Amino acid sequence: MVALGGGHGQAATLRAARRYAGSITAVVSVADDGGSSGRLRRQLGIVPPGDLRTCLVALAAEGSALAAAFEHRFDADGGELAGHALGNLVLAGLVGALGSVQGALDEAGRLLGSCGRVVPAAAEPVVLKAQSEQGEIAGQTAVMRTARISRVSLVPEDAAAPAEAVDALLGADQIVLGPGSLYTSVLAAAVVPEVCAALGASRARKVYVANLRPQQAETDGYDVAAHVDALAAHGIGVDVVLADTACIELGRPAVPAVVAPLAAPGGHAHDPVRLAEALAGLVG
Repeated sequence: MVALGGGHGQAATLRAARRYAGSITAVVSVADDGGSSGRLRRQLGIVPPGDLRTCLVALAAEGSALAAAFEHRFDADGGELAGHALGNLVLAGLVGALGSVQGALDEAGRLLGSCGRVVPAAAEPVVLKAQSEQGEIAGQTAVMRTARISRVSLVPEDAAAPAEAVDALLGADQIVLGPGSLYTSVLAAAVVPEVCAALGASRARKVYVANLRPQQAETDGYDVAAHVDALAAHGIGVDVVLADTACIELGRPAVPAVVAPLAAPGGHAHDPVRLAEALAGLVG
């Protein structure tokens, strides 16, 4: 099983996948330019580590103290460390020591007792650009605040995907896109040219997990069908969409839809157990 996207939505999918999948790979966006990730990206020239860290923690051994430490964020009393997550700093250090992003991720996964592999969607940091009614918007943080987006793209346009990402997509039985921010997480990973091509060539069943509700600005007014249409407009076809329609309209998706209760208590995130049950039924 391959999970494609970024952020906490992708982490929810990974926590679900570990309940039913025999092999798990996370292919993760590297477009983030805000917070701790953005600072390390600008200062060290590395791929932003935040979403990669979140996925590593989701795949870590149950009860791992190191995984909890990876999520520790230094507060204002931390001086120059304020705002940084410890795991971001560890990944930055591993990249510097090993000279390889993938080597750093694999070593971090070993230390965390990971039950899967984390792979960046692009081999270098990329800038996310959006076309909208406001004109062209550059940078993931700015795109997140933008409404009525028609298309997103990357700089550089020909950003290469690691071979590990392409091989995982081509060898998968199931590829799960989302949940997560449509343009700034899911499509930020999927529009890497070699990732997009591998998605098209893969024989895996492709499942899009819709968000529980529209996202302020980025997908204001979207129903589930509009999310699927946006993927298709970028050349990303899926076989089925999985949605909890308690707080979002289904509309008329262009692909088959499975509607199920997927939200955790409180309704603000996907429940890994419910999501696992639904995704396990969509294998093959």
